[in-house]
Amino acid sequence: MVEDTSAELGIKRRKIDDDEVLKRCLYPLVNEGCRILEDGIAIRASDIDIVYLNGYGFPEVTGGPMFWAEKQGLANVLADIKKFHAEYGDAWKPAPLLERLVKEGKGFAAA
Repeated sequence: MVEDTSAELGIKRRKIDDDEVLKRCLYPLVNEGCRILEDGIAIRASDIDIVYLNGYGFPEVTGGPMFWAEKQGLANVLADIKKFHAEYGDAWKPAPLLERLVKEGKGFAAA
């Protein structure tokens, strides 16, 4: 049924691997975290991580979404967010803080 409906609507189906699923779930948290820092709602990226660790049960081994993003490399995160933005629209628009940090070669400690 899903395949028939996809064909009727002209939707090309493709496999989505675990890595893409992970990115689609975590990058919005990172991008919004950058906006939270820009707006002064949180002082440090680690404040955001603490909320996710203690409030949402985010796995401690990853250290929270902001710490995780730095381990991936902010330039890599931004590059992928830009790809999603080009493909899926403004919901994926990169946060200005993320763009600035990558341009300056800095991490969240400089935010």
